[in-house]
Amino acid sequence: MSADSSSPPNFPFAPPFDPPFDIVGFDLDGTLLDTSGDLTAAVNHALGLAGRPPLTIAQVRTMIGGGGAAMLRLALEQSGGCPPEDFANYHRELLTHYDAHIADLTQPYPGLIDALDALAAKGVTLAVATNKGEGRAVKLLGLMGLLERFACVIGGDTLGPGKAKPSPAPIIEMIARCGGGRAAFVGDSIFDVAAAKAAGIPAIAVSFGFLNGPVEALGADAVVDHYDDLLPALARLGG
Repeated sequence: MSADSSSPPNFPFAPPFDPPFDIVGFDLDGTLLDTSGDLTAAVNHALGLAGRPPLTIAQVRTMIGGGGAAMLRLALEQSGGCPPEDFANYHRELLTHYDAHIADLTQPYPGLIDALDALAAKGVTLAVATNKGEGRAVKLLGLMGLLERFACVIGGDTLGPGKAKPSPAPIIEMIARCGGGRAAFVGDSIFDVAAAKAAGIPAIAVSFGFLNGPVEALGADAVVDHYDDLLPALARLGG
């Protein structure tokens, strides 16, 4: 399903807003998009092949954030784990299913499009740094009609092994590809907050993301409950 960017934006933000950041980066799953329905379907496809019971969306939501392999390992652990020799096949099947149904149920979070429009209208460069594979991230953003909004998309595999979040490497690379400048990062997990802080930039956590505990426990510099709150939060952090 594509996000409609053809209609004029309805900004809920009180002008004037002078953006204190040149670049605002975003995580993907659980931050820009609610991908939990499609990810749960892919996880349950793999679990079914393993003869395991399906999980609910609520259960899978807490497993998202570290990449597909980590998500599947956590899902399999719910019913006894998995021999290493079998894991690669189930992971491959999960990815095959997900690639075929990557945007069936996925939706942008409420207020996202207006927030992106408002930032872009003020000249802020937007970017994505996700632990999802770069190819899948680009594909999903394209199917959702959002890809052209972002100056770059850094995936969990873009920079090579060991350089996904919580490493600061994706954030540092994101800033470089956007031409440098003052940056902030928006995410929903400890991976996002840790990566942003290690890169030396403010982290904003969204309370509506794929949390496995209280959002306050992430240690972000600000928390937003809706995308209507994002620009005011950026203004406070930049003050």
